[in-house]
Amino acid sequence: MTTIDFRTPEALADAERWTAHNYHPLPVVVAEAEGAWVTDVDGRRFLDMLAGYSALNFGHRHPALIAAAHAQLDRLTLTSRAFVHDQFAAFCGGLAELCGKDLVLPMNTGAEAVETAIKVARKWGYQVKGVPDGQAEIIVADGNFHGRTTTIVSFSTDPEARADFGPYTPGFVVVPYGDAAALAAAITPNTVAVLVEPIQGEGGVLIPPAGYFAAVREACTANNVLLVADEIQSGLGRTGKTFAIEHENVIPDMYVLGKALGGGIVPVSAVAANRDVLGVLKPGEHGSTFGGNALACAVGSAVVGLLRTGEFQERSARLGQRLQDGLSALIGKGLVGVRCRGLWAGVDIDPALMTGRQACERLAERGVLAKDTHGSTIRLAPPLVITEEELDHAVAQLAAVLTP
Repeated sequence: MTTIDFRTPEALADAERWTAHNYHPLPVVVAEAEGAWVTDVDGRRFLDMLAGYSALNFGHRHPALIAAAHAQLDRLTLTSRAFVHDQFAAFCGGLAELCGKDLVLPMNTGAEAVETAIKVARKWGYQVKGVPDGQAEIIVADGNFHGRTTTIVSFSTDPEARADFGPYTPGFVVVPYGDAAALAAAITPNTVAVLVEPIQGEGGVLIPPAGYFAAVREACTANNVLLVADEIQSGLGRTGKTFAIEHENVIPDMYVLGKALGGGIVPVSAVAANRDVLGVLKPGEHGSTFGGNALACAVGSAVVGLLRTGEFQERSARLGQRLQDGLSALIGKGLVGVRCRGLWAGVDIDPALMTGRQACERLAERGVLAKDTHGSTIRLAPPLVITEEELDHAVAQLAAVLTP
């Protein structure tokens, strides 16, 4: 009998030795990837049903994105913002048009973009709305996840994300997610913005009630408050629309974007808003050495080009319905709840059966990668390039995992 020398345990042990415990990854060590599939160091293939928390909306190594990166690598990667490079205007202009906004400020990570939005909202509040200095308030939602900086965790309601990182940044008011009346009641003359996720991804793909965002938009407009949509996970085709907030026919004052904007190749994030909002920033007041670098802009422009066609939004909507139908058929057969919008699903497993972590481990054993969140809930967010057959395969593997 041939003995297979598995490399995974050794690679996991090395990672454990050299890295701090900021994540609890599944015991899979990926070496290669293409489309919706990844291959580990032992040659085992897995169907990726997480897509880097939506950073890989266009799949692993999408040919158009890889080509854009290769071409730019041969020319220029970074100038810093001390100079302008020849990819900058095309990316910013293309993204602004996609968002229907005047201006774009590119950054790197999602959390960096959220921090940018907070600073812009506060400065707008002082300079435009006339809020007294140091009194600006931003309303956020219970169960939110906007990142892990010290300011952002200050308004988190997740004890695991928040505990032991104080003292906390003031100026935030938390209201129940999906409760438009509570949000409207929380607005004061010092409220400068409402920062909210159109769908709470980390919370378990929680979708607010129909009409929620229309009511929030109305309250913001009536009280001269900025509506800031954190579309870092939900945007750029994931839900069957370019932006998830489009499902409510609502236009925010500011979009916060990231993850898929870098095509799974480089970190790219951005804030998009009209000139009367984003224009409050002046030179020297905010910046980033790598934000809007040439490589990021080249890849970002290619991402914008893919979204302009509408192909990926259509695929997400069509295949998302297939995913929802397949998952809904498992309710009562190990599942107790399903929330789905486009190719994004929160799946509640019967806690008497297993935890979300156990379900993901068993799925990995069957060649499907997913990730748990909050107890017995798992998230499914496959690349938008996934096929019908691959999607059906993933649901079939989940059904098998749920079978006693």
